[in-house]
Amino acid sequence: MTAFAATLARSPELFPHALDPKTGAVSLIRLTEADYRAASFLDGRVLTPQTISRVIAWPEIEQAVAGLPEACDFIFHIGHVGSTLLSRLLGAHPKILPVREPAILRTLADSRSTWSADTFETRTSAFLKLWSRTFAKDQRAVVKATSIASELASDLLARDYAPKAIFMAVSPETYLATIFGGPNSRAETKVLAQARYTRLNRRIGRPAVQPATLSEGEFIAVSWACEMTALHAAHVRAQDRVMLVDFDKFLAEPAPLLLAAFKHLGIDASAADVAAILAGPDMSRYSKAPEYSYDSKLRSDVLNQARAQHAGEIARGLNWLDRLSDASPMLRDARAYSPI
Repeated sequence: MTAFAATLARSPELFPHALDPKTGAVSLIRLTEADYRAASFLDGRVLTPQTISRVIAWPEIEQAVAGLPEACDFIFHIGHVGSTLLSRLLGAHPKILPVREPAILRTLADSRSTWSADTFETRTSAFLKLWSRTFAKDQRAVVKATSIASELASDLLARDYAPKAIFMAVSPETYLATIFGGPNSRAETKVLAQARYTRLNRRIGRPAVQPATLSEGEFIAVSWACEMTALHAAHVRAQDRVMLVDFDKFLAEPAPLLLAAFKHLGIDASAADVAAILAGPDMSRYSKAPEYSYDSKLRSDVLNQARAQHAGEIARGLNWLDRLSDASPMLRDARAYSPI
């Protein structure tokens, strides 16, 4: 074993931050366990002026990880449904190491159609091994994906080591109100719209979505349909290794659902552990930016304001889902599977 391979195997301190999709070169940065637990996103936003990175050629990475196991679990979601909050709550337990939105997972999702099957498999396996490393032997790494990585959920949950996952979603109406409730969410949805049109059409198997004809409420509904059909397909494949969480129900009764999430992931957490975690700061802070206060009441106020201001577009989005569901058994099944 080389010195570099021994360093990688010893701990997750050297974190794979970025991947060149053409050459396979990997940029590594140094993170402490506290850094992992604090970071909302392990992408460009985790970098600071003091960050030192090291670029390693792909052959050296591939050789160094050869003896490492794949062992991480996942949180997949449709976006803006409390996945970061759940990751923070789970990560408050010492036996879970949270790995939130590693940028390379998005690179894998974006590059899948351009790489050969062998390249995709080799690189996916290497990064699963790197994300599976923990600081303690009794820890389990739980990777929280970005929403567009739902496209990979079926493949990742079909790995030989049989990973588990928690899926997070809300009803179409709540999703529409959520996106309309935030200017940044609306802008992000527009940026991702074309890719989601393409993915949904590919999954349905025909050009069911014509972007030029859609209103804003309708293309927000496309986003829900795209990510929800991806999660439903993955759940069908993985069966009881997936736990679906309705974020609205979670906020209404967080203790039993958080306890069930720990149990699903094989973590022996007690009711007292869960109570202590929920009494901590996470339930009253904005998970993606913990310096800001945010709680379920404020969320409810924002949603209700969005419902009042954008009632027409929310109705258009829901009507669009009804029409497409009539013509698409896949979407109809996903709607039956999702929170109502």
